This record gives sequence, structure tokens and C-alpha cells, in this order.
Amino acid sequence: MEILELLPSSFGYVIFTYFYSWIMLSYLGIKVGAARKKYDVKYPTMYSDKEQVFNCIQRAHQNTLEVYPQWLVFQTIAALVYPTSAAVLGAIWVTSRFSYAWGYYTGDPAKRMKGAYGYIGYFGVIILSIAVALQLLGVL
Repeated sequence: MEILELLPSSFGYVIFTYFYSWIMLSYLGIKVGAARKKYDVKYPTMYSDKEQVFNCIQRAHQNTLEVYPQWLVFQTIAALVYPTSAAVLGAIWVTSRFSYAWGYYTGDPAKRMKGAYGYIGYFGVIILSIAVALQLLGVL
């Protein structure tokens, strides 16, 4: 049996969500590279002792990378059974990472909370993943 026969057709939306997340990660990475030049922070130095704004730009990217693997796992599990819901929740999470970063880029770490709505998407795919697990175990 081929993979296209196994997956629901709406899984295509999930694939576009993964692509959207790649765009987001690329954007955040490019912003860190530009900030390295602007604030003269050389590799492999992760943070600046002098430039708070650089540190905020770096943290926005780093924090996203810290949570990204878990999001990918839960996004994929949820999408196997609930592809449309997972795609919507994934798009919410990815979009929130832009909001999070743009708030952080101001140099005021408290403004990163502009992306707090992303928890809807993040916890949403976790809840759907739990539902998938319970269905597999015959509990639901």
C-alpha cells in the first residue's frame, strides 16, 4: 500500500503547515545572522555582554528551536487522525512564533508575550495526540 493511499487527503494541509514552519525558522535564523553583523557578535558567541537587543533576537530563535522538535512530534501524531484540526492548530502555533519574535525584537523581553496565543496551537496538538493514543489503546 502506498503512503498516499494511507494518509487522508487533508494531510496535504499538514504538509503545508510544515513548509510554513520552515519559512518561519528560516526567517528567525536570517534575523539572527543580520543581528550578528549589526551588533558585531562573532561566531561562536551565543550572547552579547553589551547588546541586549541582540540577545533578544537570539533568544527568540533559540527558544523556538528548543520547542520545535516536540511540536513536530505532536503535530505529526495529531495529524495522522485529525489532519485538518492539526493543520489549523499548527498554523496558529507557527504564526504565533512570528508574533513572539517581533515582540522580542523590540529589546523588551516582556513583549515576547504577544505570541502567547501560540499555546492554543501547541497544547491543541498535544491534546489531539493524547486522544490518538487513547484511541489506539481502545480507551476512547
